[in-house]
Amino acid sequence: MTAPTDKRSSLSRVVGASLIGTTIEWYDFFLYGSAAALVFNKLFFPSDDPLTGTLLAFLTYAVGFAARPLGGLVFGHYGDRLGRKRLLVISLLLMGGATVLIGFLPTHATIGAAAPILLTVLRLVQGFALGGEWGGAVLLVSEHGDENRRGFWASWPQAGAPGGNLLATAVLALLAAFQSDEAFLAWGWRIPFLLSGVLVIVGLWIRLSISESPLFQQVADNPERLPILGVLREHWRDVLIAMGARIAENVSYYVITAFVLVYVTEHLKLPKGLALNAVLIGSVIHFVTIPLWGALSDRLGRRPVYLLGAIGVGVWSFAFFALLDTRAFWPTVLAVTIGLVLHGAMYGPQAAFFSELFATRLRYSGASIGYQLASIVAGSLAPIIATLLLQSYDSSIPISIYVLGAAVITAIAVLVARETRGRNLDFGNRPRPVKAGDHR
Repeated sequence: MTAPTDKRSSLSRVVGASLIGTTIEWYDFFLYGSAAALVFNKLFFPSDDPLTGTLLAFLTYAVGFAARPLGGLVFGHYGDRLGRKRLLVISLLLMGGATVLIGFLPTHATIGAAAPILLTVLRLVQGFALGGEWGGAVLLVSEHGDENRRGFWASWPQAGAPGGNLLATAVLALLAAFQSDEAFLAWGWRIPFLLSGVLVIVGLWIRLSISESPLFQQVADNPERLPILGVLREHWRDVLIAMGARIAENVSYYVITAFVLVYVTEHLKLPKGLALNAVLIGSVIHFVTIPLWGALSDRLGRRPVYLLGAIGVGVWSFAFFALLDTRAFWPTVLAVTIGLVLHGAMYGPQAAFFSELFATRLRYSGASIGYQLASIVAGSLAPIIATLLLQSYDSSIPISIYVLGAAVITAIAVLVARETRGRNLDFGNRPRPVKAGDHR
């Protein structure tokens, strides 16, 4: 192997490429969630009842989650057969293209019912692309690294989620600070979506410069013909564990970062800037602490750290809304920040944990399916369920009980899982077939 190849293959370069790529894709995905709470309910789903319009906007938000398992299945299939790198490039192009097109969409006032239909189609493309992104990004890092620090290195692509949310929230908060509500509603909301085109160009340039996973290269000559069947045959239990482990992580995250905008603006009747700035500050802390939780899982194990996060968000959900109800800025920041730090205790070890559950020849499919299937019943429904509960009971207590129930499910899934820390990722691979001329 030549020196330039060694340099391209360095772990730090792969981590950087994965982090930047996932940050861009999550920016696109989260931007939609924030816009659904602040803008789309008025421009694409006008209604006499503000919460009803918000519910309709969140339904299209949920459609993106529904498309993620399909993306995970398709990208997982080809990622296990063709490699991780090229599928990551495709996912970035799909996500960026859909996001830019949202920025050009005419509203309901211009083209009527066609506007929400087109918005929903583009949201489906976003979800499909993100369904393939996560598995490829975390596996590329996991399969380049070593088992002793896998939790730390694999957690960096995970930090792309708060990084993307941070970027999306920062752009929206900046526009909210320098634009009137009327200007933001008329045209300002389009700027963050159009900005995605520039980000995608940067992400592509970086991703095209890295090399394929060395572990995938070991099995590339003998790929699984139908990886999904192999996953269902050999790893069905691991898929269920991954799904269960995702429930509290996914539900809590979207309550803390997406539903909080609805609660603060519609229920407490406070300016949107208060909630946006709280999420902005919380996302900075979240970004920093995710790798720390990943590193801690390298020392203590994936299960203890994950359990701490699950139990923590379940209990904190009650304090979360109590702090929001003070209607003060710094208690709101504290509510969001502590919630996100506890969420990071699950999200940090998650990449290594899920990677270590599946064999290399099935890993992209297995990890993606387990991760994305849970998003349908967890993240996609969390803002909708929380909004319905608030609308029905005019109280945050049922929402906190909902988050606590999700935490119980995740705790059970993690408790029945085996500890995977330090596992050699070569396990379960079939030997490479010996070809004519091979001398071993």
